[in-house]
Amino acid sequence: MHIIKEYQRLKTDENSRLSMAWTVRRMLSKVNYKVHTDAVKKHLIPPDISKKEKGFAFASEADLLNLALFGITAKEWKKQNSDKEGNIRDYASLEQLIVLANLESYNSILIEEGYNQNERLEILNKKAQSQMKALNNSKSLDKAKKDFENKKKLDDGKQQT
Repeated sequence: MHIIKEYQRLKTDENSRLSMAWTVRRMLSKVNYKVHTDAVKKHLIPPDISKKEKGFAFASEADLLNLALFGITAKEWKKQNSDKEGNIRDYASLEQLIVLANLESYNSILIEEGYNQNERLEILNKKAQSQMKALNNSKSLDKAKKDFENKKKLDDGKQQT
Protein backbone atom coordinates (compact mmCIF):
# COMPACT_ATOMS: atom_id res chain seq x y z
CA MET A 1 0.00 0.00 0.00
CA HIS A 2 2.89 2.37 0.81
CA ILE A 3 4.43 1.74 -2.62
CA ILE A 4 1.18 2.63 -4.38
CA LYS A 5 0.76 5.82 -2.34
CA GLU A 6 4.38 6.82 -2.99
CA TYR A 7 3.94 6.18 -6.72
CA GLN A 8 0.79 8.32 -6.76
CA ARG A 9 2.60 11.09 -4.85
CA LEU A 10 5.51 11.01 -7.31
CA LYS A 11 3.17 11.12 -10.31
CA THR A 12 1.27 14.05 -8.81
CA ASP A 13 4.56 15.84 -8.13
CA GLU A 14 5.79 15.16 -11.68
CA ASN A 15 2.54 16.43 -13.19
CA SER A 16 2.76 19.54 -11.03
CA ARG A 17 6.25 20.35 -12.38
CA LEU A 18 5.16 19.67 -15.95
CA SER A 19 2.13 21.85 -15.39
CA MET A 20 4.36 24.63 -14.06
CA ALA A 21 6.63 24.47 -17.12
CA TRP A 22 3.58 24.55 -19.38
CA THR A 23 2.14 27.47 -17.44
CA VAL A 24 5.36 29.47 -17.76
CA ARG A 25 5.51 28.83 -21.51
CA ARG A 26 1.85 29.67 -22.03
CA MET A 27 2.11 32.79 -19.91
CA LEU A 28 4.70 34.17 -22.32
CA SER A 29 2.09 34.26 -25.05
CA LYS A 30 -0.43 36.02 -22.80
CA VAL A 31 1.84 38.81 -21.55
CA ASN A 32 1.03 41.22 -24.38
CA TYR A 33 -2.56 40.05 -24.83
CA LYS A 34 -3.96 43.05 -22.91
CA VAL A 35 -1.99 45.50 -25.06
CA HIS A 36 -3.27 43.73 -28.16
CA THR A 37 -6.93 43.57 -27.11
CA ASP A 38 -6.88 47.21 -25.99
CA ALA A 39 -5.67 48.27 -29.46
CA VAL A 40 -8.37 46.13 -31.10
CA LYS A 41 -11.01 47.63 -28.79
CA LYS A 42 -9.85 51.20 -29.28
CA HIS A 43 -9.18 51.21 -33.03
CA LEU A 44 -11.15 48.41 -34.68
CA ILE A 45 -14.39 47.96 -32.75
CA PRO A 46 -17.10 50.59 -33.08
CA PRO A 47 -18.82 51.28 -29.75
CA ASP A 48 -22.32 50.52 -31.06
CA ILE A 49 -21.88 46.89 -32.17
CA SER A 50 -23.23 43.87 -30.36
CA LYS A 51 -21.28 41.72 -27.92
CA LYS A 52 -21.35 38.88 -30.45
CA GLU A 53 -19.87 41.11 -33.17
CA LYS A 54 -17.17 42.26 -30.74
CA GLY A 55 -16.37 38.60 -30.09
CA PHE A 56 -15.97 38.00 -33.82
CA ALA A 57 -13.61 40.99 -34.09
CA PHE A 58 -11.39 39.66 -31.29
CA ALA A 59 -11.44 36.15 -32.77
CA SER A 60 -10.54 37.53 -36.18
CA GLU A 61 -7.52 39.32 -34.72
CA ALA A 62 -6.44 36.20 -32.81
CA ASP A 63 -6.67 34.23 -36.05
CA LEU A 64 -4.64 36.90 -37.82
CA LEU A 65 -1.82 36.17 -35.37
CA ASN A 66 -2.33 32.41 -35.74
CA LEU A 67 -2.12 32.71 -39.52
CA ALA A 68 0.96 34.92 -39.35
CA LEU A 69 2.82 32.51 -37.06
CA PHE A 70 1.35 29.03 -37.59
CA GLY A 71 -0.13 29.43 -41.08
CA ILE A 72 -3.52 28.15 -39.88
CA THR A 73 -6.60 29.46 -38.04
CA ALA A 74 -7.74 28.11 -34.68
CA LYS A 75 -10.78 26.50 -36.31
CA GLU A 76 -8.66 24.77 -38.98
CA TRP A 77 -6.22 23.52 -36.33
CA LYS A 78 -9.04 22.17 -34.17
CA LYS A 79 -10.54 20.36 -37.18
CA GLN A 80 -7.16 18.76 -37.96
CA ASN A 81 -6.51 17.94 -34.28
CA SER A 82 -9.91 16.94 -32.99
CA ASP A 83 -8.28 14.35 -30.72
CA LYS A 84 -6.38 17.04 -28.78
CA GLU A 85 -7.65 19.18 -25.95
CA GLY A 86 -6.96 22.90 -25.87
CA ASN A 87 -5.91 25.01 -28.81
CA ILE A 88 -3.02 25.60 -31.18
CA ARG A 89 -1.22 27.85 -28.73
CA ASP A 90 -1.25 25.15 -26.05
CA TYR A 91 0.93 23.02 -28.34
CA ALA A 92 3.29 25.77 -29.45
CA SER A 93 7.03 25.57 -28.87
CA LEU A 94 8.83 27.99 -26.59
CA GLU A 95 10.13 29.83 -29.66
CA GLN A 96 6.64 30.13 -31.11
CA LEU A 97 5.26 31.46 -27.83
CA ILE A 98 7.99 34.10 -27.66
CA VAL A 99 7.27 35.17 -31.24
CA LEU A 100 3.52 35.18 -30.55
CA ALA A 101 4.00 37.58 -27.63
CA ASN A 102 6.09 39.81 -29.89
CA LEU A 103 3.50 39.67 -32.67
CA GLU A 104 0.71 40.67 -30.28
CA SER A 105 2.64 43.77 -29.31
CA TYR A 106 3.65 44.59 -32.87
CA ASN A 107 0.12 44.07 -34.18
CA SER A 108 -1.20 46.59 -31.66
CA ILE A 109 1.24 49.16 -33.10
CA LEU A 110 0.18 48.34 -36.67
CA ILE A 111 -3.48 48.68 -35.68
CA GLU A 112 -2.81 52.08 -34.11
CA GLU A 113 -0.99 53.16 -37.28
CA GLY A 114 -4.04 52.27 -39.37
CA TYR A 115 -2.85 49.25 -41.37
CA ASN A 116 -5.68 47.06 -42.66
CA GLN A 117 -5.86 43.38 -41.78
CA ASN A 118 -4.34 42.10 -45.04
CA GLU A 119 -1.39 44.46 -44.73
CA ARG A 120 -0.88 43.48 -41.12
CA LEU A 121 -0.99 39.77 -41.96
CA GLU A 122 1.75 40.20 -44.54
CA ILE A 123 3.93 42.28 -42.22
CA LEU A 124 3.38 40.00 -39.21
CA ASN A 125 4.11 36.88 -41.24
CA LYS A 126 7.46 38.32 -42.33
CA LYS A 127 8.23 39.29 -38.72
CA ALA A 128 7.26 35.82 -37.50
CA GLN A 129 9.51 34.12 -40.05
CA SER A 130 12.51 36.31 -39.27
CA GLN A 131 12.04 35.98 -35.50
CA MET A 132 11.59 32.20 -35.68
CA LYS A 133 14.75 31.96 -37.75
CA ALA A 134 16.65 34.08 -35.23
CA LEU A 135 15.34 32.11 -32.25
CA ASN A 136 15.98 28.76 -33.88
CA ASN A 137 19.61 29.85 -34.37
CA SER A 138 19.89 31.36 -30.88
CA LYS A 139 22.62 29.88 -28.73
CA SER A 140 21.39 31.86 -25.72
CA LEU A 141 17.89 30.38 -26.05
CA ASP A 142 19.40 26.90 -26.44
CA LYS A 143 21.44 27.53 -23.28
CA ALA A 144 18.38 28.75 -21.38
CA LYS A 145 16.43 25.65 -22.45
CA LYS A 146 19.31 23.38 -21.36
CA ASP A 147 19.65 25.23 -18.06
CA PHE A 148 15.92 24.80 -17.46
CA GLU A 149 16.10 21.08 -18.28
CA ASN A 150 19.17 20.60 -16.07
CA LYS A 151 17.46 22.40 -13.19
CA LYS A 152 14.40 20.24 -13.70
CA LYS A 153 16.54 17.07 -13.63
CA LEU A 154 18.32 18.30 -10.51
CA ASP A 155 14.98 19.05 -8.86
CA ASP A 156 13.72 15.62 -9.91
CA GLY A 157 16.79 14.01 -8.32
CA LYS A 158 16.22 15.90 -5.06
CA GLN A 159 12.57 14.84 -5.01
CA GLN A 160 13.44 11.17 -5.38
CA THR A 161 15.91 11.10 -2.49
